[in-house]
Amino acid sequence: MKKQALISVSDKSGIAEFAKGLAEAGYAIISTGGTLRTIQEAGIEASAVEEITGFPEMLEGRVKTLHPVIHAGLLAKRENETHKQQLSDKGIAPIDMVVVNLYPFKQTLDQSNVTEEEIIENIDIGGPTMLRAAAKSFRDVTPVVDPSDYNEVLKAIQNDDLSMAFRKKLAAKVFRHTAQYDALIADYFTDEAFPENYTITYEKVQTLRYGENPHQEAAFYKTPLESPMSLASARQLHGKEMSYNNIQDANAALSIIAEYDKPAAVAVKHMNPCGIGMADDLKTAFSRAYEADPVSIFGGIVACNRPIEADTAERLSTIFLEIVIAPAFTDEAFDILTKKKNIRLLELPMDAPGQTSHQLTSVNGGVLIQDEDTKEIDQSDLTYPTERKPTERELKDLLFAWKAVKQVKSNAIVLANDMKTLGVGAGQMNRVGAARIALEQAGEEANGAALASDAFFPMPDTVEEAAKAGVKAIIQPGGSKRDQESVDMCNQYGVAMVYTGARHFKH
Repeated sequence: MKKQALISVSDKSGIAEFAKGLAEAGYAIISTGGTLRTIQEAGIEASAVEEITGFPEMLEGRVKTLHPVIHAGLLAKRENETHKQQLSDKGIAPIDMVVVNLYPFKQTLDQSNVTEEEIIENIDIGGPTMLRAAAKSFRDVTPVVDPSDYNEVLKAIQNDDLSMAFRKKLAAKVFRHTAQYDALIADYFTDEAFPENYTITYEKVQTLRYGENPHQEAAFYKTPLESPMSLASARQLHGKEMSYNNIQDANAALSIIAEYDKPAAVAVKHMNPCGIGMADDLKTAFSRAYEADPVSIFGGIVACNRPIEADTAERLSTIFLEIVIAPAFTDEAFDILTKKKNIRLLELPMDAPGQTSHQLTSVNGGVLIQDEDTKEIDQSDLTYPTERKPTERELKDLLFAWKAVKQVKSNAIVLANDMKTLGVGAGQMNRVGAARIALEQAGEEANGAALASDAFFPMPDTVEEAAKAGVKAIIQPGGSKRDQESVDMCNQYGVAMVYTGARHFKH
């Protein structure tokens, strides 16, 4: 008896050549609809599914392969005498291979102006059912879901090496594929922020040379649907392959630069900003980011929210940088920067609206899930508890510092003046320690500066340190039982304090 292969694919690429190879290897081909036409038009003999089942397609193609003749042929255990006898009694021939790829549900979601009806009609039912049946029966059946496997499958058949290990590998790919398919469908239908089961799926972008350290293996995955301001969507124009730490730092830089509408530049080191600058033009913005910490920027990542032109590129080229990210590079800028062999240049549109999404953090045996911290603060949210109120210029610097401190690891303190950071204290075990680091970095520029704290002051010691250094205005969430002590300290030194009513812990 000839072996049978059932072929029904949405993606027709390479299917005629594959079917021809199967036919030449002695397989009888069963097919459906458009796939059948493609195969027959290529001059390959094939039978329609309804010829095998004796039952026509119905419900506009919703029902065609959901039939006992098909699924008994897939699910029967070939070594089981009872199964063999039942197939024989019903005149059912075993099916030895299933070649299926599914209705383009993901591609439909990606389209603009698509209707819900169109989305629902692209939920495949028969395809996943056949694939899962074939994968479950991998000991007897070869399941093929990926066109990139066609050549390897044909080669294995030609070399009489269609081994169980190979079929099991293909079965694993099937279950990963259908799991992702179902996860996308579940996500589309789910309205709850935190449902009883949280299904997520990612697609591999690349295998990385190593993880955080050379002894750790790593890979980079992306969400199946395009996401604005995502590093996975960036186009690398120059430089060597991105590393695990490069990706982490670059992602942090994108999160920060997304906060700013005016021309801005951010320098990042170890996922913390070491300098942020904003101005009416990019060259000045970058100069401010550089001047914020000309030491730490060495070997860092720079992100800009405007196209990089020659003047800014000349400035960037004088520094050793791992990565530069921008929405575009002029030809002159590209020529200047690519003189450095190893610098990575990433092009990524930055005019797409941000999306609120979930943030996942792995813990042993589980995962923590929360909304992204997208809370915006404007002047109407602020309260002013001190005797002196901030001037208009101080208020601008306070709000600039507040945006910056949101992106700094807690405990976090940021000093700023004239739309640039002066000092950043990150990831300290106490708040006064973070302040001392930021004040030391700012030096004499702390005099007259604005200070932002990501959380309230549990004691007045941080305020006192800042006031003695000349800080003139402070922005913080407020909410401590000892807030009044900090207010009193501000009043003693003539410092203006502003409450936001919201904190920005970042662990």
